[in-house]
This record gives sequence, C-alpha cells and structure tokens, in this order.
Amino acid sequence: MSTAISDESHLVPIDQLDEAIVNLASHINQSTYELLVLVRQFDERVGWLKWGFESCADWLHWRCDFSICTAREKVRVAHALKTQPCVASAFASGTLSYSKARLLTRVVTPANEKQLVRFAEKTTTARVAARCIELRYGTVESVDETNRAYAARSLRIHRDRELGVVTFTIELPVETGELLEKAIDRARDATACESPELVDERWSAQQADGIVAMANAYLAGNGDENAATADNYRVTVHVDQSALANGEGRSGLPLESVKRLCCDGDAVVIVEDDTGEPLSVGRKTRTVPTAIKRALEARDRGCTFPGCNNKRFVDAHHVRHWSAGGETSIDNLMLLCSRHHRLVHEGGYRIERDYQDRWFFKRPDGLAVPACGYRTGDMVDDDIEEFSDSLNNPPRGGSSVAQAFGNVTPV
Repeated sequence: MSTAISDESHLVPIDQLDEAIVNLASHINQSTYELLVLVRQFDERVGWLKWGFESCADWLHWRCDFSICTAREKVRVAHALKTQPCVASAFASGTLSYSKARLLTRVVTPANEKQLVRFAEKTTTARVAARCIELRYGTVESVDETNRAYAARSLRIHRDRELGVVTFTIELPVETGELLEKAIDRARDATACESPELVDERWSAQQADGIVAMANAYLAGNGDENAATADNYRVTVHVDQSALANGEGRSGLPLESVKRLCCDGDAVVIVEDDTGEPLSVGRKTRTVPTAIKRALEARDRGCTFPGCNNKRFVDAHHVRHWSAGGETSIDNLMLLCSRHHRLVHEGGYRIERDYQDRWFFKRPDGLAVPACGYRTGDMVDDDIEEFSDSLNNPPRGGSSVAQAFGNVTPV
C-alpha cells in the first residue's frame, strides 16, 4: 500500500504527514533488510567473481554506486545479522533502522541481544551509539582500542606568516583530551574573572585565552599552584561494577584506562550497577591520602620502573587494583611515571612478587625486567650460546671458525 501524498501537501493535516513519513521510513528499513539478505546470499555464492572483482564490497561499490566504505559496512552487517536473530527480526519488521542495526551488530552477544534490541527500539540512535561505545569499552579487549588512540596522539603546528596566526591541531585519547578541556575551562574562567571586559567575547576566543593563560602560568613557574582541582573541573567517568569485576559490562572509557585513572588520576570514577545507579565514587574514596603519598615519595623517590629516572608527574599505582580488593596502603602502592603507569595498565606489563617477596616487573612476553638492565647474555638462548662456543673452541685436532677465517678484530 502506497504512503505517497500528492504535491498539494500544504492541504494535508500535519498529523497525516507525520504518519506518512514514519510509515515510509519503516518501509525503507524493511527494504534495507531485504537488500542485506540478498547481499549476504550473493557474497556466500561468490557472485562477484563473475564480474572479476576481489570482494563483494568492491562489486557493490561498482554495481550499486555505494561508496567503498558504505559497501564494506553493508557486507559486514549482512553477515552479522545471520547470527543475531533478535536484531534481524526487529530490522526486518521495520522497527529498527539500519543505523541502529549496524551499531548493535558490533556489540550484541547471545546474552544481551534481547535487552539491547528492546533498549534500541525505545530510544534514539545517538543513545544507542553511546551505549554501544560503553559496551565496547567495558571489556578487556578494549585495551587494543585505547592503545591505538594513545599511539595516534599528535600535535601539529602550522604558522601562517601572511595572516599572522598559528594553528595548533592536537589529537589525544578521550580521557586525556577531556582533562585538557577541563584545564582550559578553568583557565578561561579565571581569565574572565580577572578581565570582565572579555566576557562578551565569543566562546572560541575565550577558550584560546584560557590556553594562553595556562602557558603563561607554566612559564612563570606557577604551574604547581592550586594543584587541587575543583570538582567543577574534574573529569567524570561512569563504569559498571560488572565491568571492573568480570571484564564484561559498560564503561565510559576503555576498561584499563579507567583502572589507571582510579589509581591516582584527576578523574572521578563512578561505579554503577546494571540499572545505572551509582554504587560508589571511586576517586573520592580510593584517593591516596597525603600522608601515604609523602611516604611513597620518600621510599620510592620517583618512578619505580627499572631504569626510569622520572621524579615528576608520577602517580601512586595500586599493585593489586581496588576492584580486586587491593588496599590503599603503603605495601600495595608504588610510584610510576605517566608512561610506565600506562604500560602496566594498557601495555600488558605485570607486577609480581619474587621469592623474597619483593615486587618486580614482567614484560608482556613474560620476561622479567631486571633492576640493573639486561646483559647481552640474558638475550641469547643457551643452546645457541653452547653451539657458538663449540665452534670457536673445537676439540684437539679440530679447527675453529676463528682459525678458518683468520684473526678477527673485535668491533
């Protein structure tokens, strides 16, 4: 049944227009689902080989005039729907849009599929996108995502001499970027209080003034003053209790990033139950007291990672994390600089106790990091070393490699 309305739409009641638009959108959803089913069948039968293409996405790009990114995503969603019956059913009936379906296919599991579909049917695409991001962050695997964001951090400076301006382009992980944003907000407000005439300036200009104020304070040696940040300028992160305890749930940031921030960071971590009700405010209750922090500084005298000499910008790290029952005590804490704190949480490094009950670090490959650095012999396999000795020190009557090639001058 057609839902089209004549060109004289100004004569049609607005409620009828509303109904016609919604009905047509539902039909589009149904048709899109049918399209994806056909795409999946076409790909499973490798139909694109007939036209000499390397993939179904390339064929869609050519045949249906999709952009290559859109084509790849449609192929991915088409195959994902085959194993997600609840999402497929809601999409086929028209109650789920393609935008919501493609988001859900990235995070649904047999355990949460029905719940997520019910949630998606009653809310907006923006909220579905936010929930899916939280679900991705609330898993142990999210460490790969946060490592990619950290590795991509960058700052580019472009000087335009003719216009007399300098453009800064900065890319940071979410938690670091929000921390910078809060610092700029605070500096902007302080600048506005000192210079009320600037309040009428546009917002972007005030933000720029805030950055300049931060730079001036740092260069003047005032960067350490007022270090205790007001609550209005703290970064708040929401995380499920189940995500912290079991590595499966929702989180406002990648899970290991949340754990790192909980140690001694400038963030308020709010632990919630399944319904979103706050259970505890981690930063407020698990922050390292000043007395313990001073004792740590006196004991560790900077970052405790072997070979690191950083004494500034160090965090108090919980060796056994608070979500696993770790205490905020001197025996369960050590100082780590920002770089090594990240390596321990997101980089796969571990901290364990040796036979003398002393802490030591392990690399992701299981090799211990010695306090005095590596020797050459530590990195050579014993069998290879013995084979090399036998070549250069043969039995009587034999000839060594050194004899065969003459005297070799050490480099």
